Amino acid sequence: MALTPVVLALNAAGEPVARRIADALDCPLHGREGRTDAAITFPNALDHARNLFAAGHPVVGVCAAGILIRAVAPLLSDKTREPPVISVSDDGAVVVPLLGGHRGANRLARTIAEVLGATAAVTTAGDVALNVALDEPPAGYRLANPEDAKPVMAALLSGGGATVTGEPLFDLPQGNAVEIVVTEAPATGGPTRLVYHPQRHTLGVGCARDADPTELWDNVLQVMADAGVAPGAIASVNTLDLKLDEPAMNALAARLGCPLRAFTAAELAAIEVPNPSDVVLSEVGTPSVAEASALAACGGALIAPKRKSANTTAALARADVPVTGHKGRARGRVSIVSIGPGQATWRTPEASRLIAEADELVGYSLYIDLLGPIAAGKPRADFPLGGEEARCRHALERAGQGHNVALVCSGDAGIYAMGALVFELMARDPADPSALTDPARRVEIVCTPGVSALQAAAARAGAPLGHDFCAISLSDLLTPREDIVKRLKAAAQGDFVIAFYNPVSRRRRTLLAEARDILLGHRPADTPVLLASSLGRPEEHIRYRRLADLEVDEVDMLTVVLVGSSHSRLVKTGDGMRMFTPRGYARKMAGGDLTPSEETTP
Repeated sequence: MALTPVVLALNAAGEPVARRIADALDCPLHGREGRTDAAITFPNALDHARNLFAAGHPVVGVCAAGILIRAVAPLLSDKTREPPVISVSDDGAVVVPLLGGHRGANRLARTIAEVLGATAAVTTAGDVALNVALDEPPAGYRLANPEDAKPVMAALLSGGGATVTGEPLFDLPQGNAVEIVVTEAPATGGPTRLVYHPQRHTLGVGCARDADPTELWDNVLQVMADAGVAPGAIASVNTLDLKLDEPAMNALAARLGCPLRAFTAAELAAIEVPNPSDVVLSEVGTPSVAEASALAACGGALIAPKRKSANTTAALARADVPVTGHKGRARGRVSIVSIGPGQATWRTPEASRLIAEADELVGYSLYIDLLGPIAAGKPRADFPLGGEEARCRHALERAGQGHNVALVCSGDAGIYAMGALVFELMARDPADPSALTDPARRVEIVCTPGVSALQAAAARAGAPLGHDFCAISLSDLLTPREDIVKRLKAAAQGDFVIAFYNPVSRRRRTLLAEARDILLGHRPADTPVLLASSLGRPEEHIRYRRLADLEVDEVDMLTVVLVGSSHSRLVKTGDGMRMFTPRGYARKMAGGDLTPSEETTP
């Protein structure tokens, strides 16, 4: 299981059982607000279970199975990736793994049943008949052909037996129907043959700056071939910490499906190797990278000394037992997480997953608070409004120390938010006193899309962005006022629908009025204007105004101002007034020249 399980208590009757499970698993307990005494609470069980599942958390609900099923049903797609979902009766007598049999659900259910003295109602055929899950090998082993686990299990369940080559991983009936092969060497699997590789090997690699990933891959393939070691038997890729941002290194680790780990020059220099290099010592501070990092990662013996290509080196070490705990430092990561306007149902599963995976959270305190229970218990660094550069710098520097950091942003982080500032800091000249440290510039950066304020406002209104539109920030803190006015005039002349971000502040009250007056010179006084405040939150407030009647005093920093074009209209529906901007279909159809190929949205 990649993430920590979360135990849910929905009422006082089930809370004692939920606490016993949480204590035994050393994982958090979340309780229904107003119905339990849990420190971490949630208002809606369906929404909360769904958010945890989307984030990748195994969910253990002390509640009726139907509640959990209804919660996660809309998200079901791939059984090989979905986290465990387990239902436990309020009295703790029955434990039912509902989902995630391929991700440890049955094992987790049995663990919980042992804690409670309960019955684990496992229904997976292989677990029931043979007490094994062939696609879930023990830690330190990798199944080379998981796509063949199903037919092999079917053969066993039909009464066939297995021939085992190598160490026995499972207790299976003997026979010739299928073959189970456990080997460090390359081997071919199939519908009647499963191949498992013990991950006893650690790969050490070095390369010149910006080396060709293909060159490094080819070198590594040759090292493994010469040693008779399968790619699946590699536990980790290891190198010098200065190389954590090398595309070739990261591509290699991704291709092998292994973690990338790094060591300092001092750590590597302390390891005796058969082929030290004075040239490497003078360049990076250690006489060996490939051999030393391979040995540092497993503490075993070198079985393949370094092999050189023009710009890369690779070496292989072997431990006596499969490697399950990785040494060295991981490459840090900053996930620029877009959470939308704040409503949990508008947050993408990817954003929820990155928040759940993060070691710590960084952001404006309000935005982190909007995450609710999903952020509970995580270390957080809160920054005030106006501390944007400090916020991004802190996230990058913490990631530079090897941490997985989520930089939490409202809306879409790439629209008037932290995304651009993160990359601006990364691009700063290293000689600049305000530049990031070297480790911070080597981190991985992941960006997620989010529901932007203009999208949320448009959805609430109807379809005001049905034709060409633009967004303009009225904040002159970072953009000269004359540039803002120039853009206002251009947008007005172009007859764009305009979304105004940062329309006012306590000290800045005149630009919105100036924008209104500029627009009135190019579009009718009754042009509809949408004012959308606190979108997606309980205090959400939507109202319409005529452009001529737009007043600055009813707008604040939490309001999106969306001004229609000269074609935008309001229409009265059974649910109230809605705003839209026609694309021109009616005009096209009247002229008889509408063609589907022209109007298909990409």
